Amino acid sequence: MFSTKREHWRKLDNAAKIFPATRSKRDTRVFRFYCECKSQVEPVALQKALDKTVETYPLFLSVMRKGLFWFYLEKSNLHPLVKEECDPPCLNLYLRDRKTLLFQVTYYKNRINFEVFHSLTDGTGASLFLKELVKNYLLFHYPDTELPDIPLTDPDMTMQDQESDSFTKYYKSNSGKIKKKAKSYQLSGPKTGYEDLNVLEGLVSCQALLRKAKEYGVPMTVLLSSVLLCAIHEEMSKRHFKRAITLMVPVNLRKFFPSSSMLNFFGWIEPSYLFHDVEYDFQDVVNHVRDYFKEELTKDGMGRRFSHYMRYECHPILRFAPLEIKNIVMQFGAKLAKRDITAIFSNLGNVIMPEEYVPYIQRFGVFTSTYKLELSLCSFQDDLVLSFASGFQYQNIERNFFRIIKSFGIETQMLTDQFPEHKPAYEGVKLFQWFTFACITTVVACFMLNSIIRPDFLWSIFAAGGAISMWITLAIGFYKRYNLLKNGLWQMVLIPIVCIIWDICTGWHFWSLDISMPCIFLIVQVSMVIIAKVQKLSVEEYMIYYIMSASIGLLPALLALFHVLRFPSIAILCGGVSFLRLTALFIFKRTAFINELKKKLHY
Repeated sequence: MFSTKREHWRKLDNAAKIFPATRSKRDTRVFRFYCECKSQVEPVALQKALDKTVETYPLFLSVMRKGLFWFYLEKSNLHPLVKEECDPPCLNLYLRDRKTLLFQVTYYKNRINFEVFHSLTDGTGASLFLKELVKNYLLFHYPDTELPDIPLTDPDMTMQDQESDSFTKYYKSNSGKIKKKAKSYQLSGPKTGYEDLNVLEGLVSCQALLRKAKEYGVPMTVLLSSVLLCAIHEEMSKRHFKRAITLMVPVNLRKFFPSSSMLNFFGWIEPSYLFHDVEYDFQDVVNHVRDYFKEELTKDGMGRRFSHYMRYECHPILRFAPLEIKNIVMQFGAKLAKRDITAIFSNLGNVIMPEEYVPYIQRFGVFTSTYKLELSLCSFQDDLVLSFASGFQYQNIERNFFRIIKSFGIETQMLTDQFPEHKPAYEGVKLFQWFTFACITTVVACFMLNSIIRPDFLWSIFAAGGAISMWITLAIGFYKRYNLLKNGLWQMVLIPIVCIIWDICTGWHFWSLDISMPCIFLIVQVSMVIIAKVQKLSVEEYMIYYIMSASIGLLPALLALFHVLRFPSIAILCGGVSFLRLTALFIFKRTAFINELKKKLHY
């Protein structure tokens, strides 16, 4: 095994860039790969297995950070801990302002769960990690059976191989355009609540399904895509027949472009079918989907598709756009893209383990969070698990799908008892909601009393301003509670703005610029130093906030320089202290200072 040093930070690959910008409580962009063992999971052995697995794949020990132009992944020393499953599946793993790993390992009864944020890896990378984890678990859990430690990865693989960006490697700027897509039929119905993914899983014989696909002369993926199209069609009303049903089918690009990368390296195709009537010929659907796969599932076709999206990333104007603007554009683009897709079908393929480990493993399964309907599958031995995940309450399409499978003469077993009871949700959200309502009630009550008692003097405006100021301060503290330094930075920006508004409303006496702004800037800078010391933060964790707060702290001195202020003494003091802080950071922490700017400004 070649040993190479892991990079301290790295850029996100092309596919990964969309996930932090578009993830939400309803669609967390987290997927779960799991393994069911034939005996109860032993947590101590699982923790040892996890510790050993991250030594093989240390790139998973990364946290998401925010730069000026792009998100990026940074190396961390966080230690992943195994825990018993107690939350709903596929909850948010990327939490803004919170330094957390982008994966977690949990267990429930005889099941080992591996959940990961999609920016970190794709299905192929996740399956490699889980297989290594399961292998190590079996070695620790059955020490007396003399199980061999069989390598599951190429011994010549280096960290550079694992962290290589294959999108950039195979990108061609002149690959041509992709076909323009038409709007597709959209599923509708009552939605599930937040953090309440609707999961239904069925088990079928892989060999039986392969035989049926062979009868139709198509691969299994084509057959199941056709079944899913028909299952959705059976729930359509006639007025929707003018729109085609379109599936997004992810494709592992490693099959076309050699790559050992553990990062995202996938594309997709979009087979569709336009049903003209309630009745349909299944063979016609299969033939249409087969022809589409044959046409699109080629090296040129897949290269053209991912190069099309790479061109946006490489565009010189878009590259220099600030991240917040990019996020808005990506969110808008993602909403438009939703109209082109009806549902998603992801085939993770066959999970292969060495024969020595097979007697201890029941099956593997996979599913993902989704805002639509997604069918995911993987097989182990002859067990093929078909997992539906949905954001809808009803399961008619799932019922239709398995009914069609049964009509092929294939026995289907529905899997039950998958998840434990959920723990209560975080109460802080409810408290903040009550505080918001109390602020609104206070404002309304003040306006009512003002109108009744003293309509000639609008004192209620000042009461409303005070309530709004209090709400803004608490809101910042609540939503940025995981990162006190960022919390302070937001307070440094918003509180002076509120003070300026108050100053303007009360006759503009300059106190907001002369006194409030420089004092707040000084207090925040001092508090940041205290917070960093108390929390024992590393240089990488506090550096960017020190730089930004000191840079903002120069503003009062600039106002004094241009004679905007009436009493510039405090402003000059604030500017001097801020300048000395920047100078000290550059002199005494020069390497960290420059590296942090490189990370935040990479494009």
